[in-house]
Amino acid sequence: MAQEVTANKARLVVDDAFEVAPVNNRLFGSFVEHLGRCVYTGIYEPGHPTADEDGFRQDVIDLVRELGATTIRYPGGNFMSGYRWEDGVGPKGQRPRRLDLAWHSTETNEFGLHEMVKWLDKCGGNELMEAANLGTRGLQEALDLLEYSNIPSGTALSEQRRANGADKPFDIRMWCLGNEMDGPWQIGHKSAEDYGTLAASVAAGMRMMDPDLELVVCGSSSHEMDTFGRWEETVLEKTYEAVNFISCHAYYFPALKEDGTRDMGSFLASGVDMDGFINDVAAAIDATKARLKSKHEVYISFDEWNVWYQHDEPSKNPEGIGNWPVAPRLLEDLYSVADAVVFGDLMITLLKNADRVHAASLAQLVNVIAPIMTEPNGPAWRQTTFYPFAVTAEYAKGGTVLEPKLASGTYDTAKYGEVPVVNSVAVRGADGTVSVFVVNRSLDAEQDFEIKLPEGLFAKTVTAQTLHDDDLLAKNTLDNQNRVVLHDNDTASLDGETGMAHVVLPPVSWTALHFA
Repeated sequence: MAQEVTANKARLVVDDAFEVAPVNNRLFGSFVEHLGRCVYTGIYEPGHPTADEDGFRQDVIDLVRELGATTIRYPGGNFMSGYRWEDGVGPKGQRPRRLDLAWHSTETNEFGLHEMVKWLDKCGGNELMEAANLGTRGLQEALDLLEYSNIPSGTALSEQRRANGADKPFDIRMWCLGNEMDGPWQIGHKSAEDYGTLAASVAAGMRMMDPDLELVVCGSSSHEMDTFGRWEETVLEKTYEAVNFISCHAYYFPALKEDGTRDMGSFLASGVDMDGFINDVAAAIDATKARLKSKHEVYISFDEWNVWYQHDEPSKNPEGIGNWPVAPRLLEDLYSVADAVVFGDLMITLLKNADRVHAASLAQLVNVIAPIMTEPNGPAWRQTTFYPFAVTAEYAKGGTVLEPKLASGTYDTAKYGEVPVVNSVAVRGADGTVSVFVVNRSLDAEQDFEIKLPEGLFAKTVTAQTLHDDDLLAKNTLDNQNRVVLHDNDTASLDGETGMAHVVLPPVSWTALHFA
């Protein structure tokens, strides 16, 4: 792009003629796993002051609606690789208590498939993305779960569902074929050859019962896995024609340096790694498609992503043969301003790859590395990461991503080398308005951000909301739930005649601009 860009100036040209792809609303999915307090005292807490007749916390339902989450992946996660779905149906008083080996906890099974379907309905009809256990189980169990869920009536399992209170089938369209089967930590971990063979068999069997399912095969659980790449090629070779998606999982945190400080520069550029991950998996898809001479399309389901301090104290499992707590406080990271800016950058990256990424699940939804926190018998509140998700979902759903023509200065990182200081994407809304999402990754410098709007847009107004705080580690807590919120950015200006807009981006900030 022919223009001058200085260290503290960036420019985005928004051209209506160049589209990346429509935004699939599944990009704004989330994830509910039987892990820690995500379910119990998270979305489900009988006896809570806001609980309804089903034990669902109304304060959480209200926040989920405000968040704008769509598809919900359930019931795991690592938990799912040892899960028996039958334990979570039928009379609650007869459901067995089981050991959850993944998170060294006790599962009461008080909440199961029927409760999840009912909860999603109360949240506004969100789509259920069901996961089948291919760790300790296989084809027959997956077929049983599918029959129970989707066959209207007239068979043993469909009639069992009806007897359990659901006369109509659940009609679940999207299914995960296992979870992170490349990971040695996974119960029932398999080689790519063994998993690919099993997944192909399960996919074929499920399609014999319900041909129009959308199936997600396990890709790598990290861009840094030793088996990354070879895993994708092997699994896709065996399953390509039978599946619709391959998964990606990625979590980011600021690594500790030798001097005990965090590598914030690399952390703020985490979107660079996510973008590379997506491109590498897309290349594996394309190579397999060409090798098989296939006309079938496979997309990416980025069905676990977030900031997660995996090695910090909140993520340590309980231990001991006699210590299996129910719903312990696990993975309850409290997110800072810097975390939320990285989070917003990851959302921008997902949108920029909307042609390849057709589904994504923020992991997770409540309490466990989540945008929503709760206290048992107490309040629910928004984490810092709540805001970029909610605003992006509000403006981008039903829209079309426009090809980003971005010029920015760069800075050096220990992990990714030279990276752009500014990352941004523009979305044309279903109503014809344009929204721009942008992050300033600089730790110490403002950025003068200039936007050239599409010819003929004739926008009359601009609203700008920025997430920033002089204290990068500021967080929302039980005692100070609104310490960090979005603020109107009064530096935003718009010249409706020329279609030029400007805004000043504070250091380490995420901003959403809406032109109408």
